[in-house]
Amino acid sequence: MQEKNRNFKKKSNEFPLINERIPFTEIRLIDVQGIQVGILPIEDALQSAKNVGLDLVLISNKSNPPVCRIVDYGKYKFNQEKKAKEAKKKQQSSNLKEVKMRYKIEEHDYQVRINQALRFLQSSDKVKATITFRGREIQHANLAIELLQKMAKDLEAVSEIQQAPSRDGKNMVMILTPKK
Repeated sequence: MQEKNRNFKKKSNEFPLINERIPFTEIRLIDVQGIQVGILPIEDALQSAKNVGLDLVLISNKSNPPVCRIVDYGKYKFNQEKKAKEAKKKQQSSNLKEVKMRYKIEEHDYQVRINQALRFLQSSDKVKATITFRGREIQHANLAIELLQKMAKDLEAVSEIQQAPSRDGKNMVMILTPKK
C-alpha cells in the first residue's frame, strides 16, 4: 500500500520556487517595474512582495546571490508556457522515412522509389534508402552501393547525403536529408 502512495506524491523539486519555498537566505530583488532593488534578506523580500499583493518568484538560482522577482505567479507561469509553445512551433521536426528496394530492381520500380523519396524530401523528412539482400546476394554489395549512389545522384537537386552507403547486417543503408 505504501508503495502505491509513493508514486502519486509530487517530488519536492517539482514545486515552483516561490515565496516561502525559496531556500536562500539572501537574494537579489527585482521589483514589479523591473527595477533592481538590491541584495536583501529573504524575509524583507517576502514582506515587500506581500505588501504589493504579489508573489516572490525565483528567476535564476545560478547567479550569486540568486535573483528573485516580484510578480503575479499565475501570469508569470502563463507567459512561460506561452513562450515554450512559441518556441515549439518554430522548431522544425523531421521524421525518418524509409524507402526499401532490392539491388536487382527494374527501372520502373526504381522510378517509383525515387518519386517516393522525392515526396518525402520535399515535405522536409529524412529518407533512409535500404537495399535488402537474401541468401548469397550479399556477395553483390558493390551493385547495391552503385544503386544507392545513382539514387543520391538522381536526388542531388533536393537532398544531401547524411550517411554514405554502409552495410547493416543483411541490408545496405544510406540516409539522405533535404537541402536547406
